[in-house]
Amino acid sequence: MRLLYLGDIMGRSGRSAVIEALPGLRRDLRLDFVIANAENAAGGFGVTESIANDLFAAGVDCITTGNHAFDQANDLHLFENDDRVLRPANFPPSNPGRGAGLYMTRDGYAVLVIQVQGQLFMGTCNDPPPAIERELEGVQLGREADAIIVDVHAEASSEKYSIGHWLDGRVSLVCGSHTHVPTADVQVFPGGTAFQSDAGMCGDYDSCIGMEKTTVVEKYLTKMRGPRMQPAAGPATICGLVVETDPKTGLAISAEPLRVGGRLADHIPA
Repeated sequence: MRLLYLGDIMGRSGRSAVIEALPGLRRDLRLDFVIANAENAAGGFGVTESIANDLFAAGVDCITTGNHAFDQANDLHLFENDDRVLRPANFPPSNPGRGAGLYMTRDGYAVLVIQVQGQLFMGTCNDPPPAIERELEGVQLGREADAIIVDVHAEASSEKYSIGHWLDGRVSLVCGSHTHVPTADVQVFPGGTAFQSDAGMCGDYDSCIGMEKTTVVEKYLTKMRGPRMQPAAGPATICGLVVETDPKTGLAISAEPLRVGGRLADHIPA
């Protein structure tokens, strides 16, 4: 099976690029399942029902989020009504929605997606490992699930690596999100779990991690609050990770970064 994980979709520029390119990427890369982090898709803050539907129509199978999950207060029903949209599993149980979903591909593969949020330098949330264990209960890779993907929405690379090594051999992919910068550490761990500490963002890289650079730099220099930050509107680079899994075990055979368009150098897996 071939999986694509797309890093944080940032604003109109990022989502327009994904919506335009994804149908062709699904065809050319022979993708079976696509996960996209869309927590910044609505002006940098959250995701709306309309945006989610546009992403699904373009070929996204599951949307993950993060610390901005509930920023769009008028669209919280999305998390309750559509099981393809996830929020971190280690958020309080009283929060809307769910932190994991088991999905069937068009060819009948079962894919479990789990999302957690890190604790280091992030907002208050429960410990990620117990939440992951809860979602894995009764689902074994290669038996109940043909692939298992864990999105770790976290600031610290060390926390993402710790979770990745802990899960090595139990899941197909552990991929980090949140920092908006693609890391050069794509690999398959010894136990067969693919890993990248951050997939980067789908957005304009002529920016400060997706926000219009002039406002951010001015705030940095003056230490004044200034105007509200807005997503950069230039051409976006689509950043993600393509993983091929073993059809019998569900473990990763290969992992390769994806970069298309915008300012970063293109890298398109074969």
